[in-house]
Amino acid sequence: MKQIYTFGNYLKSKFNAKVYKVGINISGFTCPNIDGTVAKGGCTFCENDSFSASTGEVQELKGFHLNLESKQNPFLEKQLQQLQIQFDAISTRQKKEYGAEKFLVYFQSFTNTYAPFDTLKALYDKALSFENVVGLSIGTRSDSITEETLEYLAKLNKDKEIWIEFGIQSIYDETLQRINRGHDSANVKKWILKSKEAGLNVCGHLIFGLPGESKEMMLETSKEAYKWGIDSVKYHPLYVVKRTALANEYTKGNFTPISEDDYLDILTESLLMKPENISVQRVTAGINDDSLLAPQWCRDKNLQIKHINKALKPHGLKY
Repeated sequence: MKQIYTFGNYLKSKFNAKVYKVGINISGFTCPNIDGTVAKGGCTFCENDSFSASTGEVQELKGFHLNLESKQNPFLEKQLQQLQIQFDAISTRQKKEYGAEKFLVYFQSFTNTYAPFDTLKALYDKALSFENVVGLSIGTRSDSITEETLEYLAKLNKDKEIWIEFGIQSIYDETLQRINRGHDSANVKKWILKSKEAGLNVCGHLIFGLPGESKEMMLETSKEAYKWGIDSVKYHPLYVVKRTALANEYTKGNFTPISEDDYLDILTESLLMKPENISVQRVTAGINDDSLLAPQWCRDKNLQIKHINKALKPHGLKY
């Protein structure tokens, strides 16, 4: 059996150490399709309240949100403290439980370039100052990054490992409109190409099972994302959680979630067509709590991985 080239393989090979991503959630960050800049309500599958810091949450920042036009940030020191608290707590646990030796600070929830440059620079510099941190991974949207920020990340990338993660989701504009994404596919392609030209490492997020999409459309999205030159990929099935616009569609019978068999089929074909140099960071997703409405197969991640490996076995692959 040949193991799929994972992000863990990539990091181990590059740093010759156990490198773990430390997921950070900074209060005060939001999205342009939540705050009304490009749309309202967020993506139809997004439960906005779910994005809260797991540790070190800053109560004073509730209701305070930054954007690209913010002139000042009175809570920057609080955010820097929050960053420190979360990193210390999570990295300590990763050392103890997994033997982690080095870290990538992963700015995870919401849109982590959607703030004034001075705020971003302070947060990125602080994260890179932590002991045994080899770099950053920054989750963002293609309509929420500036040339100034991109240039700074390219500068940091000369000495550190800098990744930028874009939600591609689909290359079909009708799909992006239906899920209230707030930008088109051309915008994602433009900024992925710009990021690659700047020398940055790019991870693309793909969602299988979006409303109205056929198997052929999902595979075409994978094919195009690979052509754009992404360095790593995350695959997600679309699942429905409570308190979302998608939940309303589902309960009215206007949306049918992807079946596990269909997901396995599309995922397998996407992996088989993937260039070998593109690492894989995630092959599925789910949640096991009362907020999940459907599909129920997204509840047990361990079982999902078992089924994925069963689907890959005839092709001589394992995850």
